[in-house]
Amino acid sequence: MSKEMEFLIFLLEQYADYKNTTADEILKLWDDLDLTDFICDMYERYHTERLENAFDDIDELIRERRDGKNNLISRDI
Repeated sequence: MSKEMEFLIFLLEQYADYKNTTADEILKLWDDLDLTDFICDMYERYHTERLENAFDDIDELIRERRDGKNNLISRDI
């Protein structure tokens, strides 16, 4: 297993704990929002900073993706 994959699993589990949910639920959310690969690609940044900084960044990514999907839906109505 690559160091990036090991860190992604660690980050996923820690983020799930931070959100008081399961890693399965977080992975589903990240997958639904097409964030999993992006978060994995952020290994170089995320593994060198405090986890809380990564959590803040991920929270913002989720907000942006959800807002973007809502904007697309409302424009189609």
